[in-house]
Order: sequence, then C-alpha cells, then structure tokens
Amino acid sequence: MELSGWLQLILFMVVLFTVTKPLGLYLIRVLEPEGRTWLDRPAKPVERLLYRVLGVDPRKEQDWRRYAGSLLLFSLAGLLFTYAVLRLQHLLPFNPRGFGPVRPDLAFNTAASFASNTDWQNYGGETTLSYFSQMVGLVFQNFVSAAAGIAAAAALVRGISRHSAKTLGNFWVDLVRINIYLLLPLAIVLSLFLTSQGTIQNFKPYVETGSAQTIAQGPVASQAAIKMLGTNGGGFFNANAAHPYENPTPLSNFVQMLAIFLIPSGLTYYLGRKVRNQKHGWAVWSAMAVLFLAAVLVCWKAETAGNPRLQALGIDPAAGNMEGKEVRFGVAGSSLFATVTTAASCGAVNAMHDSFTPLGGLVPLFDIQLGEVVFGGVGSGLYGMLLFVVLAVFLTGLMVGRTPEYMGKKIEAFDVKVSVLAILVPVFCILGFAAWAAVSRWGLAGPANAGPHGLSEILYAFSSTAGNNGSAFAGLNGDTVPYNISLALAMLFGRFLIILPVLALAGSLAGKRALPPSEASFPASGPTFVIILIGTVLVVGALTFLPALALGPIVEHFLMTGSGILY
Repeated sequence: MELSGWLQLILFMVVLFTVTKPLGLYLIRVLEPEGRTWLDRPAKPVERLLYRVLGVDPRKEQDWRRYAGSLLLFSLAGLLFTYAVLRLQHLLPFNPRGFGPVRPDLAFNTAASFASNTDWQNYGGETTLSYFSQMVGLVFQNFVSAAAGIAAAAALVRGISRHSAKTLGNFWVDLVRINIYLLLPLAIVLSLFLTSQGTIQNFKPYVETGSAQTIAQGPVASQAAIKMLGTNGGGFFNANAAHPYENPTPLSNFVQMLAIFLIPSGLTYYLGRKVRNQKHGWAVWSAMAVLFLAAVLVCWKAETAGNPRLQALGIDPAAGNMEGKEVRFGVAGSSLFATVTTAASCGAVNAMHDSFTPLGGLVPLFDIQLGEVVFGGVGSGLYGMLLFVVLAVFLTGLMVGRTPEYMGKKIEAFDVKVSVLAILVPVFCILGFAAWAAVSRWGLAGPANAGPHGLSEILYAFSSTAGNNGSAFAGLNGDTVPYNISLALAMLFGRFLIILPVLALAGSLAGKRALPPSEASFPASGPTFVIILIGTVLVVGALTFLPALALGPIVEHFLMTGSGILY
C-alpha cells in the first residue's frame, strides 16, 4: 500500500468534501421550481418551451400517487423508445458498420437496463450498436433515468421537510429542471475535459489496419461524461473505463471517480439544508464516508497482498495482484475505482472484478448488496440511505422505550412497513434469481468457472442488476434468452419496486405535523447517530447476504490460502 495510493485516496476525499457544500447549495436552486441559477438567461426559454410541449403547468404540484404514476409512465415510454431504436438501428442513420437489428431478448434486456439506470451490458458496444443507438437510445436514457432518481430523492426530502402537506412537487418540472440546469451543463464540461485528456469524440468510420485489426471510433466522450455523472456506467466500449479511448490517463481516471460521487455527495448537503438541520446532512455524509473508506481499505489491502499461490512459484509479490488491471492505474487506482463504482450504483469499471482476489472481489459485491447507499446512485443513494435512517430511528426507539421520531415526525406502522418493503425488494430479487440460476441448466451454463468462483459470478450478476449497478464480475455468459429476461426483470423490480415505497413514505411524512423538539427526541446527528446508522446498514446487509457470500468469495479465499479442511 504505497504512498502514492494513500495520497490519491486522501486527495479524493478532500476534494469530495470540498465540493459537497457548493453543489448542495446549487441543487437547492435547481430542485425548487422558482429557484434561480446562473443559467436562467439561456435556459429559461427552453424550460418554458418544454412545459408547453409536455402540457405541464409548473405551478401545479402532485401528490405521491400522481408523482409515482408520472415517473412510471415516463420510464415505460423510455423503455419502449429505447427498445424500438435498438430493433430498428439498421434502418436509422449513423451506422457506419452496418449493424443489423438487435435480437429481441437482448434489446429488451438493454432497454430495461438503461431505463432503470442500471446500464448492465450483455453486448459489446463497439461490435453491436450503431452510433445512433448509442447516442440517442442509450445516452438519452443516461440523462433522463438519472434525473428520475434525483427527482425521487427530492420528493422524499420534500416529504420530510413539509408539514401537513398533500403534495411533493411536480415530477415533470423536476425532470426538466434537473436535466437543463444540472446534468446537461455538468456533462458538457466533463466531456470537454475528457477530450482534452485524449477521450475520442467523432463520427469517423472504424479504422482498419494492415494487420487485420479494427480500431473502433465514435462519440465516446459525451457518453463517458454522463455515464459517470448520472451513475449509469454503460461504456461505449466493451472494456468500459479500462479502454484508453474512454479513460486515457490517471487524471481522467481520478476525475471520473470524482464525477461518480459528485451529485450523491451534494444531495446530502441538500438534505440538511431542506430539513433545517445541517448537522443531520453531514451525519448522513459521514456515515457514507466511513463505510466507503472501510471498503476501500479492505479491497486495496487484499489486492496489494496478491495471490499466495503465485508467490509460492517465486513470482515477485511487490506489484500485488495486477491480473485484470491496467498498468496506467495500478492496484491502488483500480481498487479505489472498483469501490467507488459499486458503492455508487454506477457500474463503470477500469479493471475486471473477476480477476480480483476473493476478498478484493467480495468488497464490490458487498457494496452492492448493502443497497448501494454508500453515496450510492444519483438520488437512489440518498433515498436508500434515508430508508435505513427510518429503520434505525424505529429500532432505536424500540430499544430505549421512546416513540420513534424523525425530524419531529412520528414514525408509525405505515412508514416502517414501506421502508422495510423497499429494503427487502433487492434482497428477494438478488437471492431469489441467483438461487434459481444456481439450480437451473440455463443458469449453470453461464459461469466460466466452477465451484465458489462460479457461484460468485452468478451472485454478482443478479446483485448488480437488482441493485441497479450494472458492473459485471466478468466470466459469465449472460447473453442468452433466460439470462437476458431474468436479469431484465431483476433490474426493473430493483428500480421501480423500491421507488414506489419511497414515494409512499414521502407522501406519509409530508402529511404529518412536526412536533417541537424535546428531551425525549432522539438526535439525528452526532457520533451516536452515525454509529447507529452504520450498524443498521451493516447488520441488515450482513445477516441477509453473509450465507451466500460464505459459499462464494469467502470459501474461495480459504481455498486460495490453503487453510482449513477445505482441501
């Protein structure tokens, strides 16, 4: 664990902490319908035009049912639109390689993937999709699915901050403002930075070399920017951020990691300001940061230690486990990237997680299974963590004999039920689908490895899809009809069956009256709250997934070290 790696980690956390407040203040302006930003002069006319096209009255708010209905309707329309683009790409422009229509099962999987902000890829972008399909079908979804997640988080925060209210805002207004004032400007800036580093952005035909090698081209920087900012993760190339055309330099690698956490981190400050308790926002940020740092150090330590089997053969252990990693980034940069992308629901990768050591690979897997609440996806990380906050407050109240309260509002049976329901949805999706695949002929035909590593490949696939992460463990052939359908269902369930309870919770909290704080009120800030919140997240994750992890990466670790009776 070299000094350069420590400096990179420290710099990453310092920069992330520094940008959290200014971005949070900007988010307050963006997420208020009448909020004013420095982009108002060029963007206001576009905003008004979009309202007219959509037939939306920006002054009219929606209750949680109408808000949820609008979000689901828009997401369904986006799924069908993307499916149509993929099926008809051979008839559409910007197809220099003459790619044919995408198979129905793969098109459904891909459309569900991008509509749910998962970006799981059972295809190679440069060998399957046209420029038009990538730009219009996928990048469009990268913007709007990310905006839908942020909108859901904003609705929940409004529910917490409002008193005796029936509405949560207007989904269509949130969707328009998030894209115009937040995602699009940030994506333009990041795209320009990436092109300065060497990321390509063109419409040139593929380059055919004299050695029968084909070098893919395309509009890469624009997709790479929003895949990071929107925690989408879908790469233009099959190698994703390990490809030099997507992620050319160590500096671009650092900035892309920062972009993944940028908006989720800013949303914690937005939370504190909206509920008029900034200490609470920083407490949530601190809990996320502690969990993140612990995960980074475990993964980094495991990858630095390397494989003792190779060391026994006389291979120099100084480089650690470099299998599946880019020499441009090394062990430290790859371990940090793997932890960032799976703590957030991003899924972009700069190394192959299948090549990590068993404990190194366990970290990104467990990050996803915790619910991706360690900063998490744009919007989904905040509302996911707030579900654990409600659960932590409820359990603490039971233990000390107090009526559970959160921000002055009583946590009642309905609030607990919908919170637990949202937390259990990915559990059933991950373990249910993985168990089905592990005992089915179609499921067992997918892994490239037998034994515990093969189980890890199956478990990772359904964890990644149900958790809306999208990263692949690699080594699994998921491009079959059964896998395409089952993984698509896991993605849709893991996205929308969580958002519905979240919005129901928001509606319930918005309708409550806030009680003035008293000596009996449990403080939602400070070290005690942070410890309780971290404990709740870990206990729920550990108790749920530890048996499955014990049969996969943990067993594989003991097999690698040759300890115990597992031989």
